[in-house]
Amino acid sequence: MPVPPEADRRQVDRRAGPRSQPASSWFAPIDDELASRLPGEAPTSSRSAGARGAGEPEPSTTAFGRIHRVFLGARAALGLILVTMLVVTGFFGIRPSVLLASVSIGYAGVAISMWLLPRFGRGLSPQAMARPQSPQWLATIGLDSVCFVTLHVLSPMAGFNYAALLVLPVMMAGVLTPRLLALATCAAIALALLGNALVDLAAGADPAALLTQAGLVGSGLFFITVLAGELAGRLAREEQAARGSRELARQQAQLNRLVIEEMQDGVLVVDQTLRVRAANPAARRLLAAQGICRPAPFDLRGLPAWQALAAEVASAFGRADWPAEGRDVTLAFDPGLSRTVRVRLRFARRGELAPGEDHAVLFLEDLRSMQARVRQEKLAAMGRVSVGIAHEIRNPLAAIAQANGLMAEDAVSPAQRQLTRLVSDNVERLKRIVDDVMEVAPGAVVVAARIDLAAAVAAVCADWAAAARLPIGPLRLDLPGEVLWVRFDAEHLRRVLVNLLDNAWRHASGAPGSIAVRVYRAEGRAVLSVASDGPPIPPEVERHLFEPFHSTRSRGTGLGLYICRELCERYGAGIDYRTRPATDPHRNDFSVVMQPADAAPADAPPASDPPAVHRPA
Repeated sequence: MPVPPEADRRQVDRRAGPRSQPASSWFAPIDDELASRLPGEAPTSSRSAGARGAGEPEPSTTAFGRIHRVFLGARAALGLILVTMLVVTGFFGIRPSVLLASVSIGYAGVAISMWLLPRFGRGLSPQAMARPQSPQWLATIGLDSVCFVTLHVLSPMAGFNYAALLVLPVMMAGVLTPRLLALATCAAIALALLGNALVDLAAGADPAALLTQAGLVGSGLFFITVLAGELAGRLAREEQAARGSRELARQQAQLNRLVIEEMQDGVLVVDQTLRVRAANPAARRLLAAQGICRPAPFDLRGLPAWQALAAEVASAFGRADWPAEGRDVTLAFDPGLSRTVRVRLRFARRGELAPGEDHAVLFLEDLRSMQARVRQEKLAAMGRVSVGIAHEIRNPLAAIAQANGLMAEDAVSPAQRQLTRLVSDNVERLKRIVDDVMEVAPGAVVVAARIDLAAAVAAVCADWAAAARLPIGPLRLDLPGEVLWVRFDAEHLRRVLVNLLDNAWRHASGAPGSIAVRVYRAEGRAVLSVASDGPPIPPEVERHLFEPFHSTRSRGTGLGLYICRELCERYGAGIDYRTRPATDPHRNDFSVVMQPADAAPADAPPASDPPAVHRPA
């Protein structure tokens, strides 16, 4: 009868398909899970010693490998005991047979060698112990079973009962091998004991005692095998649950670390000895006069500028009290250079300070940034109104410009032409104000391109110097020799940089190198710094630097730095002003911190990138 094609194909698949792998030990799932979750601790479940890569851990780093090492130590100890028994019995005049002594000494040598030499454990895996024909199974469970059965057979000549030694191989089988193989191993040992009892029975021994002893030993071995398997299974499940909890805790710790690293507020973890255990980049920037201080751990009393903060924290530990709204602490770095931070402190435990309360979390925020944020919230509504007003001004402003142009055509006297020029200049000034207000209008579409920051800065500086007809001497560029990709709009970056250069040139001395423009990488971000050697900005002016319509010049609009900040915030960047120490010639420093962008792919078209610009060495 012909076989249908589908049935034929199924039969061929059954004949040609690979056989399913035998079940592994109880600890195989743990080792596989460990390989997928914990890098650097991957087990060697399915690889031999030759396939293991360089630098990979030995099997003893896995749960299966550690238990196997315990059994190897027990085997070595048992081998020493067997040899010691031979020496002790010989001392008392009892001479065991040559075969029994050879088996004992040989087993002791093999067991101690496997325990001392780690190369015997290479290639060990739960899958290898699940196959009775594998060298690992034969060298441990198989060898123990044969040797201990042999010693049991020879025990009448030695006067000792070696049946108790069989507990070790059946226990190893119950823990390290699948249940079916463990029961098969126990059954083979029980049959060997029963066969030895039948031989003794044929020799004329008491049948009741022999069969009862063989039955009890076999039943006990089966009980030990099942019990060891159940205990190993429970231990494996508990260890797997513990590893799952450990993995969840590790993932949660990574998320917490990521959130803390990206927080705008500074976060410090301080113990009772005032040693900072952890600090995010924002806190390290607040604790430094310029740049960023070194990573934790460090002593909060390490710098004189931190003494006020250290004293407040020490007092908080002593009183176990801190106001919920926080306290303002001044960090005095140098004469004339200080920073006031709002400090909010929370203890690791709620309530009063307990004897075990030895850590506190400090949240630091620049008071100037807080005030600026409050002002920004107050100005948000005014900004929306200003945009509406600016939009309504455009039409009458265009009419004024057109009417002034018509009057300029009929102006004949110098006084009339002067008046029309005055109207035209003020119309252009109003247009610039309207354009500036509309530039930061809410709802604008943000299109961030990937640009080379160093090349773009070099091009803008060259164009700015040429447009202002300035010598290149006052402008000093410090650009990296590598490409530094950032996410920013090229035209908006030009506007921000030109505004900063105009402000720097307005207050600089004009000497060679009086304006320093630097591009560098810090804490994984790109930083653009524009510094000048002018006098430091007074504190009463500094707190209003980025406010709209605030200017120290009579004809200034006060929108330049405000627009710079708004443009930077569109692309996830931040702009800030700091006064450098008195030893630095460039004390006025405006810095823009930008988000880095991925490097350009190898096949990316070069047209989207800015033109190559020579970078000074």
